[in-house]
Amino acid sequence: MAFDNLFSEIVFWFLAAASVGSAALVVRLRSIFRAALMLVVSFLAVAGLFTMANAEFLAVVQVLVYGGGIAVLVIFAVMMTRDVDQGNQATAVQPVALALGAALLGALVYSVAQAEWALLPESLPAPLAAVFVETPARLGRLLLSDYALAFEAAGVLLLAAVIGALSLVREREAPEGDDA
Repeated sequence: MAFDNLFSEIVFWFLAAASVGSAALVVRLRSIFRAALMLVVSFLAVAGLFTMANAEFLAVVQVLVYGGGIAVLVIFAVMMTRDVDQGNQATAVQPVALALGAALLGALVYSVAQAEWALLPESLPAPLAAVFVETPARLGRLLLSDYALAFEAAGVLLLAAVIGALSLVREREAPEGDDA
């Protein structure tokens, strides 16, 4: 039993360090493509943390929506841009953004340290149990039955938006020999 708690704690700290470390690398790396890959690592580590918190639905959504969809879209958009190897250029806004980020981090740490964290009781009242236990299954049934058309329409709309964005970004190649 002690091994189980030790192993869980090691996995938790590994996932937490991977998430925070890769998020820091997203900000620090000069290569936009490598920063996007670190964003994927951060998303997957957060999904692992959701799994450890017994929030499997959120973990699956994290992997599918963020790890799969958003990250692939970001990497695809990065590959469509020019000068990916050049990276982000230093600007005068960086010190201000760093100071604001540090202030936000300080406020977040202070809020977490001052909060009173109460755990849910072992036996939940019926309305709360329905919310925490039955909601993911109910959402899945609704998305695949009553709202299947809206779900598919949203998918088609997102596909059309990606295709439209690609057609707008695509470079128009000039015929060879035209210097004017």
